[in-house]
Amino acid sequence: MAQTLFDKVWNKHVLTGKEGEPQLLYIDLHLIHEVTSPQAFEGLRLQKRQLRRPDLTFATLDHNVPTIDIFNIRDEIANKQITTLQKNAKDFGVHIFDMGSDEQGIVHMVGPETGLTQPGKTIVCGDSHTATHGAFGAIAFGIGTSEVEHVFATQTLWQTKPKNLKIEISGKLQPGVYAKDIILHLINQYGVDFGTGYALEFTGETIQSLSMEGRMTICNMAIEGGAKYGIIQPDETTFEYIKGRPYAQNFNQSIGEWQKLYSDENAHFDKVITLDVTNLEPQVTWGTNPEMGVNFSSPFPEIQNINDERAYNYMGLKPGQKAEDIDLGYVFLGSCTNARLSDLIEASHIVKGKKVHPKITAIVVPGSRTVKKEAESLGLDKVFKEAGFEWREPGCSMCLGMNPDQVPEGVHCASTSNRNFEGRQGKGARTHLVSPAMAAAAAINGKFVDVRKVVV
Repeated sequence: MAQTLFDKVWNKHVLTGKEGEPQLLYIDLHLIHEVTSPQAFEGLRLQKRQLRRPDLTFATLDHNVPTIDIFNIRDEIANKQITTLQKNAKDFGVHIFDMGSDEQGIVHMVGPETGLTQPGKTIVCGDSHTATHGAFGAIAFGIGTSEVEHVFATQTLWQTKPKNLKIEISGKLQPGVYAKDIILHLINQYGVDFGTGYALEFTGETIQSLSMEGRMTICNMAIEGGAKYGIIQPDETTFEYIKGRPYAQNFNQSIGEWQKLYSDENAHFDKVITLDVTNLEPQVTWGTNPEMGVNFSSPFPEIQNINDERAYNYMGLKPGQKAEDIDLGYVFLGSCTNARLSDLIEASHIVKGKKVHPKITAIVVPGSRTVKKEAESLGLDKVFKEAGFEWREPGCSMCLGMNPDQVPEGVHCASTSNRNFEGRQGKGARTHLVSPAMAAAAAINGKFVDVRKVVV
């Protein structure tokens, strides 16, 4: 019987249970960070249980870490969460990519960079953007703290298999239009819940032409369309990315199996969406969820409901205005969506030899220590600093208001992150989601501009 890529990986990991009912899945890789793991570890202690597979559990510190002086953690709760994870990793024999270590970084960056993330795996983490790892042909999804404890104790998890949704993307992107624009446009067109109950398989010529970084950006934001899972068929681009990474020593033995991971020609999809991105413009969000976005040249829409009205009031904007009318004050280049080396390289091309606009505070936060070192070896830190950007240490940073990097109340921020919810980047912060190139151009010009005219 023909199967989808998702079906193949899922069915291989079912230990018990009937389809249509909760099934017990074996988990190949459990990634953890400081925010959602403390209660789960404490649950093991209270029940006098051991960690089932410490060799399949890997920890990093990302949400709470400062990005200026990383060891000067002033927030008591943040410090407690960080020191607790360090102690738990030691007590339970978990490998931790610790503060300041060469591999420390955002959890969804560390997995792929170290080679832990591989095709055909089931991967979980107490973080909703775990779907990122699906770019490698893995089933990867975020879980709650009680589920974290269940995986700790059993290396398994009860899940109900979702339906399959195929998203076929065609067309060649214009210069200045990127993977971030694809996923923002998709969510704008179909809403923040179109993927609820589905596993999204992204396919088509456009997806095949993307780098692994671009594919990770797409899958990262599957959750913003309501889906727990995003997945992409592994191919030569995938294999080339993985080869030679520290935890990919099984590469030669595994590649044969990885090459079988694709949706069969007659596989059944419960729903299909097609999207031609040939004429796609750079995207900018105007509101307080990722579907509230527009093409750069389009005016903000009329108020349709109370949610739109609330969003306009919160953002201090009006229908009919355009992206270029937004009074920006901050620019943030970072997050698990867009803080990879290719993102920083693209932004640096726009910034080089120019100066950040006087009214803009602009910061660059590499997503991991690996990216930071690679960027510095290319001289990107100098490019950004000479332009007037702040060059920071790795971490989640200004993506969420859980560390010292926050946007002041009422200030508009061009952000390469994944969520523009009320208060996401700090109390009263006004977030506009864009690609790294759009953010970089906004920093230089003091407002949003059509980056297609900049990069040509």
